[in-house]
Amino acid sequence: MANHKSSKKRARQAIVRNERNTSRRTAVKTAVKNVRNAIEAGKKEEASTLLVTAQKLLGRLAKHGVIKTNTAGRKTSRLANQINKL
Repeated sequence: MANHKSSKKRARQAIVRNERNTSRRTAVKTAVKNVRNAIEAGKKEEASTLLVTAQKLLGRLAKHGVIKTNTAGRKTSRLANQINKL
């Protein structure tokens, strides 16, 4: 366990950030899953509107360093390609 005042504070901050990042990552997984479900159902317009929200969430995660920038770009690109194939 941390002994110094500053290291105790960093430990507290790490716990808060971990919870926040976990919930944001889960929200992105749900958004991507909704897009994939719409693609499988063949609903192109619904999938493209859901893709916009998923792109926003992925971009926000990449901006804050929760996921890497290339990961966010790769996921959005693959989803967009799947929608364009419909």
